[in-house]
Amino acid sequence: MKRWGEAFYDENALAGTDVLEQAQIAVVVVDRFSNLLYWNPSAVELFGFVGGDDHRGTSLLDLGIHEADHELAGQLARRVLKGENWDGTFAVRRGDATWVHVRAQAVPLKHSSGAVDGVVIFAQEAMRDGRAEDQYGLLDRIGARLAGSLETESTARAVAEILVPQFADHCFIDLIDNDRLMRRVSLHAEGWTPPPASWFEVGEEVHYPDHHFVVKAMRRLETVVVGDYVHATNVAPNERSARVSEQVGVTSAIAAPLRARGELLGVMTLALSRLTPRRKTHYDGFDRDLIGAIASRVALAIDNARLFEEERSTALAFQNSLLPRSFPPFDGLSIAHRYIPAKPLETHGHGIQTQVGGDFYDVIPLSAGRVGIVIGDVEGRGPHAAAVMGQLRAALRAFAQADREPADILRELDEWVRQLGQPDEEGGTWVPSVSCLYMVYDAWSRELSYGNAGHQAPLLICDGRVEELALDISDMLLGVKVKGVPYDDAVYHQSTLTLPPGATLLLYTDGLVERRPLGGTVNVQRALEQLHERVREVANKDVEQIAEGAVMAVPGEIDDDTALLVVRSHPEELALQEGWFPAEAPTVGEARRLAATTFADWGMDRDQAELACLLVSEIVTNVVIHATPHPVRREFTAEGVRDSDGPAPVSADSAGGLDEFDEDWSDLLDEVTAASAEPTEEATGREFLLRLRRGASSVWVEVFDHDLRLPRIRSAGADDEGGRGLYLVDQLASRWGSRPTPDGKAVWFEISMQAD
Repeated sequence: MKRWGEAFYDENALAGTDVLEQAQIAVVVVDRFSNLLYWNPSAVELFGFVGGDDHRGTSLLDLGIHEADHELAGQLARRVLKGENWDGTFAVRRGDATWVHVRAQAVPLKHSSGAVDGVVIFAQEAMRDGRAEDQYGLLDRIGARLAGSLETESTARAVAEILVPQFADHCFIDLIDNDRLMRRVSLHAEGWTPPPASWFEVGEEVHYPDHHFVVKAMRRLETVVVGDYVHATNVAPNERSARVSEQVGVTSAIAAPLRARGELLGVMTLALSRLTPRRKTHYDGFDRDLIGAIASRVALAIDNARLFEEERSTALAFQNSLLPRSFPPFDGLSIAHRYIPAKPLETHGHGIQTQVGGDFYDVIPLSAGRVGIVIGDVEGRGPHAAAVMGQLRAALRAFAQADREPADILRELDEWVRQLGQPDEEGGTWVPSVSCLYMVYDAWSRELSYGNAGHQAPLLICDGRVEELALDISDMLLGVKVKGVPYDDAVYHQSTLTLPPGATLLLYTDGLVERRPLGGTVNVQRALEQLHERVREVANKDVEQIAEGAVMAVPGEIDDDTALLVVRSHPEELALQEGWFPAEAPTVGEARRLAATTFADWGMDRDQAELACLLVSEIVTNVVIHATPHPVRREFTAEGVRDSDGPAPVSADSAGGLDEFDEDWSDLLDEVTAASAEPTEEATGREFLLRLRRGASSVWVEVFDHDLRLPRIRSAGADDEGGRGLYLVDQLASRWGSRPTPDGKAVWFEISMQAD
């Protein structure tokens, strides 16, 4: 033995590195920036490092720390770098995809100068030694995890992942569904899977014998412990289950009823076996009380999740009822659409407000095969935004089907939005702001007219290229106009452009590109790049694949709902024939002959062609009788109504006049025929355009003239010789209508190419 003060030397003494390499505790060293510098073999085993990869320089978070514990990791670094010690528990996903809870103590790594250079972490698996403080910590962790869960399945699964393998080797959660006990979770340590047809699988109905300890727990509404499973009787549901329990070495089990608000929701069962080595192999009374407390929290979380899902289902049904589920076939167009509600933000606690929103889309059939295409987004989330969206979409569809111009529709919608305002807390009126892009597309001419109330431009996909559609106009959002602004800034404008042949448009709302990466922040520019890149990959696919590719293009959490619309033009399916004719009686026959020849060339059914020619004659005759070389200007005088080209005032008591769009042609056509023999200066320039359009299964006929008066159906008397023209059109055509044009009007009808 050495005297006091003499140096002690032992040839068998271990060096410091040898101690760390042989220590049965995980040791991890990180620098001031949380980058790994050192780990010992126990750390490799605990954290499940895969293969012999060198993890030096990687972040501490790359050890697999659960997202919910990232804040704990940041707290660890902040406190220890200040020179303090820290201890706590992490949930870690190992390299083999299994979960483990790690109890960690962290101390500063100091330089000889006293400065803190890094952090030394000592860690071991929690719960394996049955320490009471770890068990109470488990209760807190489960409570924290349940507080952020809003879905039944994820709630149950999260609990099982915390309990296995720290507190149990097997975890089953069975929930009552329509008076049947259904298995919802079946989780086992070390990735073990029960043999088929032995233990009940997820999704199966569970049946226990009346004497089974799980049934006792549910009947008595108290937690039941099987301390010694091997020597207990009547603990297995059936003989096959008993054999598997014996093979895996089940030693003890606990069954806890899941009860919330006085209602039994199901049961949670835990068991210990030989799957993992542990000091404590049997449950006791303390474990029973702990699991009973955990089961109470789990039951309340599951009940809340079910209530949330029911409310969410109601909200989504409400939302979907306000959006079109499908569209009728449109000639020359292929259409795909998607609506993606915001997912429940479990870590943000926004609840049901994230489920529904004000994003909307629509494709509206207009006159003569044209379509109105709309996409928009109402400010905010929740049922109020969805309700505003529903009213707005209904109003827009009504305005559009009246063939209003895009700018006029946006002006009308702006006034409509103001009427939907609500009182705010300051005594004023809160008016929702709405972005809206409304476009009118003619697939035959590829002409696109649009008005834009602050919505982002759609993507134009053509010849494998993807770029933003060049929109010259972007006016203010609906509902934000204020008094006193300059005229040009207070009105809505419209513009027209021509799409290239075979072009595809991708219209979307901002929720598509404002997704938040896991643990990151929203980067719209990066999201747009990802969207362009993904859409470019599927540009030559059909519209459904383009829509699906766009939906999946930007990864991340969906914090806002998304509406998406894909419209592709197929001009090869279409045909058009047109001709200008003088507004004279003989041209009625010429127009009819053009229609007959065209219908024959298009392969139209003979009977349908004759019917269509009859209707052509009716609306062309209207034009010949009523067309004028310039718009009619009407004056209201003391004597009556005077038109600019009328020779005398028209009394209000008069039976007719030039201001009345009359269909009684019995003598008017004879007068027109006689007058046409001697053309006058007034007749010069009186002409109309007959336009014939063919789609995949229908034909549209349009007649354009310079008269501003829109036609109406008359109720002809039994002895009247005229007045039935538009009635015939209304009865025999699939659809018909009229719309104003910049210099007159257009009358149109649609008829099927083949007889029904």
